[in-house]
Amino acid sequence: MSSVLRPASTGQDPTTAGAYRPVSSHLAIAPPVSVVIPAMNEAENLPYVFKTLPGWIHEVILVDGNSTDGTVEVARELWPEVKVVEQHGKGKGDALITGFEAVTGDIIVMVDADGSADGNEIVSYVSALVSGADFAKGSRFANGGGTDDMTPIRKLGNWALCTAVNRKFGARYTDLCYGYNAFWRHCLDKIDLDCTGFEIETLINIRVVKAGLKVQEIPSHEYLRIHGTSNLRAVRDGLRVLKVILKERSNRRALRRREQHSPMLDSVRGEVS
Repeated sequence: MSSVLRPASTGQDPTTAGAYRPVSSHLAIAPPVSVVIPAMNEAENLPYVFKTLPGWIHEVILVDGNSTDGTVEVARELWPEVKVVEQHGKGKGDALITGFEAVTGDIIVMVDADGSADGNEIVSYVSALVSGADFAKGSRFANGGGTDDMTPIRKLGNWALCTAVNRKFGARYTDLCYGYNAFWRHCLDKIDLDCTGFEIETLINIRVVKAGLKVQEIPSHEYLRIHGTSNLRAVRDGLRVLKVILKERSNRRALRRREQHSPMLDSVRGEVS
């Protein structure tokens, strides 16, 4: 059963409101930043993940998917203040939704637990948001980005799905199925998240555009998973992504039809005629 993310509360932690802090020479100040990391049996990879996270982060939220390898213990050793949230459902989408509900910072950053993302890039995401963007979308194919972890077949599939989203929803993405993104927490008020799998990244990208939010792509480099094997299955998850695209397109058409046949508009047209 899919869980639905409710709008973020605006008064969870009054001590963080407006708590801007010094960051670096690249970004003078930043609001509280919450990093959400979904993880299941990633104990061996977490040292690589945590060592690149900036020390100025407000909080790290680890969403544990019933790990049996000591993932939680390793996380607490590496980052003593880590907030561990247990995932009761299944899937990456469910894990992210669970993590989003637990954040107290003004900015949310999504980071995978396999060591493929460089936490040093977070400053670029936050800088884009502070400069006016609503959603900072990581892209492996924007100028300056790259990937060590995509087969030719996956690249082709990502390109095809990305092209479909751009044409159907008027987006200008260069990458679609990438999990390294950041956004202001208040954006959750405008996008409902109701899927449980890897396709949540595509759903977020589509609904951000449909909500009229300002998007800025951030060049990002994806490294190889360090330990273990990915749960991603190219064909299975590609079909789930395609299903999301078709469903969102269908919903958009239905909304347009309702707008065109609005009772209020029909009454006005009747008066005019």
